[in-house]
Amino acid sequence: QEKSCRLSAALLGEDSEISQEELYELLKYAALGKCHNAAQPSWCHIYHQSHLAGVVVVVLHDMSQLHFYRFYLQFKHLRKVFQHRFKLAPSANFLVSLYGEDTNLKPQNTPQGLTSTSSECITKNLHLQYDPILQRYGAKKQGLTSYTLTLEEQKKHGYPIEGSPRSKGYISTECHQQRTDSSPLFGLDCEMCVTAKGSEVTRVSLVDAWGQCLLNELVKPESRVINYCTRFSGVTKEMLLPVKTKLSDIQTRLKKMLPCDAVLVGHSLNVDLQALKMIHPSVIDTSLLFARSDGRRFKLKFLAKAVLGKEIQCEQKLGHDPTEDARAALELAQFFIEQGPTKVAELNLEMLLTAEKVAEFSKNKAALQPQGCGFQEQLNEPPPSSKPCFLDCLQVTGQKPLLLGRQGLDSSGLCQSNLSTSNKQILQRALQDVPLSKFSIIQFSLDPEYLGSHLHAGLYGKVCSKLTDMLTIYAGPFEENFCMKYVKKKFGRCGPIKSLTVVTETFQPYVCIQYEVLEAAQLAVESLDGAEIAGSCIKVQRPVTASMLDCNVLIEELELDVENQGVIYVAGLKSSLTETDLREKFSQLKDLETLFLPRDLESGKHRNCCFLKFQNTQSAVDALQAINGWTIKGRVLRSRNALAPGHLWRWIWQMNHIYGNQRKHIFYEKMEQLSESEQDLRKKVKKLDKHIKKLYRSLQNNTLCIVLFPGVN
Repeated sequence: QEKSCRLSAALLGEDSEISQEELYELLKYAALGKCHNAAQPSWCHIYHQSHLAGVVVVVLHDMSQLHFYRFYLQFKHLRKVFQHRFKLAPSANFLVSLYGEDTNLKPQNTPQGLTSTSSECITKNLHLQYDPILQRYGAKKQGLTSYTLTLEEQKKHGYPIEGSPRSKGYISTECHQQRTDSSPLFGLDCEMCVTAKGSEVTRVSLVDAWGQCLLNELVKPESRVINYCTRFSGVTKEMLLPVKTKLSDIQTRLKKMLPCDAVLVGHSLNVDLQALKMIHPSVIDTSLLFARSDGRRFKLKFLAKAVLGKEIQCEQKLGHDPTEDARAALELAQFFIEQGPTKVAELNLEMLLTAEKVAEFSKNKAALQPQGCGFQEQLNEPPPSSKPCFLDCLQVTGQKPLLLGRQGLDSSGLCQSNLSTSNKQILQRALQDVPLSKFSIIQFSLDPEYLGSHLHAGLYGKVCSKLTDMLTIYAGPFEENFCMKYVKKKFGRCGPIKSLTVVTETFQPYVCIQYEVLEAAQLAVESLDGAEIAGSCIKVQRPVTASMLDCNVLIEELELDVENQGVIYVAGLKSSLTETDLREKFSQLKDLETLFLPRDLESGKHRNCCFLKFQNTQSAVDALQAINGWTIKGRVLRSRNALAPGHLWRWIWQMNHIYGNQRKHIFYEKMEQLSESEQDLRKKVKKLDKHIKKLYRSLQNNTLCIVLFPGVN
């Protein structure tokens, strides 16, 4: 049974800020795993990494935490589905550092394939005895029967086997004659599409030992086609419309064409035989023949160029040519048999692959550098040390990441051939290509007119204004000579108060209370509205402004936010209580995972409230019922479901320090201009969220998906 991958991170509140290096730790381990000496991240844990289907990073170009909070209701999918949310420490060159700096490795093409120039980074392996090819086959030449897969090897690598429950209903080629070193070789390759049943054959090619094409046939899938995979298969809907040939027809023809001692050759041939639903007892798999360490495999395109000096699967062509691929696999097997393992090992394929991948990636990045001066110079920063970047590590291990971005923007390292003109085009390409890639970076963006610095400042003013209104309540009316100290004490039990003032413009006095956390304001509205305080039956309400008309909707959605599931807010704590006291008191609650005690960022004192995170939602519900009415050191505790993460308040504090006293000036100066464009911006953000939703739903199970708001340059 397939194991389920899971990410566990117990960061909460102000501690939920991670650095750029910590994000790299996560990406590197998720993509490479232990087999490439990548370590578990220091701040979180990935369970069953080896079962990860892939990693997808969605980058929202020039969008920041500010955009998420301002358009919180529009980001419906993001806030309800993504289970972890972390604040990323600011970095001026974040995306550039992710894609890495140029290196000086330059491979050269030769008639025989690839030969790398000398480099300090890549050294030639002089100890051929450690080569995995020689370790597997020895140094001497052998006949073809020495390179056919044994029955155990076929089982291990997922080949259809007679009598196996997984091969029920499969057709045997009935080629049971004993093989010799003179048995005939046949190259086989298939192209597939994705249907309602899974993967089905759309094209089959068979070539003989001299490379002559014996079969090149289109096949009609049995089920409804979901994706023709045209970019790889070359097969289109129009091509299959007149086709009458069925899979059973191909099975019959192959049985007639193959002699009783035939040896089939292919690259990852198990996939082709599974798609054909056929069993053949004697096979040579070139993806296993040219052995690598740790179970990795060379791609057919690379082997054809490095070993045979042939270019196949050219990007100019529409899809792969199965006849070309079948012939390439056949010639690779013939080369191996004729030349022997030692000659193959002397090619030093690992070194050639490393040189090719790193040089290709460096070329892509060099093409994107602006004329005149580099990105680092524009930022007036010293060039970083030339350590290998994350994507370079992927390239060296043979994994080619998928990079999709938008034209007309600084794509910070995205391959130029993968730039599109709109988010819709990027989404369409992503839906087609992401399932075929182990690591993908998809960059969506808003139009440049929505990303100006003046709009950013105006949005910040609106966010702060709305949050201030949500943190503020009005209570009253009170008697003329009411006791302010008593009122402050009663309302202070709901949470930390930032300010309390008396409103004198009314017939009877009211008080305006601004809290420091949103849960406190909501708790006051819910528990004290209609209560008798200081001799008066009072009403508690929030200010009525245009921005507050959707306040109740926002509160409801915040409670449903996946980040707040299993988290409760507790108020009424004495300032003398320590974190140790609280952990001891709350330790009796079932499934308590983390305690977060918010502190003043300047004084360091805690704010008389805390947040408790539980392992599941039901435990949080049970704790909520238990805590209400608890008394600690004479104080009665009050609690409710959490509404906002602690890192929100840390962000507001940081933004106040960035803008300082300029905020009001910016806010009022840009308000009119902002209101004209904000309606359009809201629609654009909503559409972006739908794009992410569609991409997310197309991902395979056990895919790690990360969405980055990298900030405004």
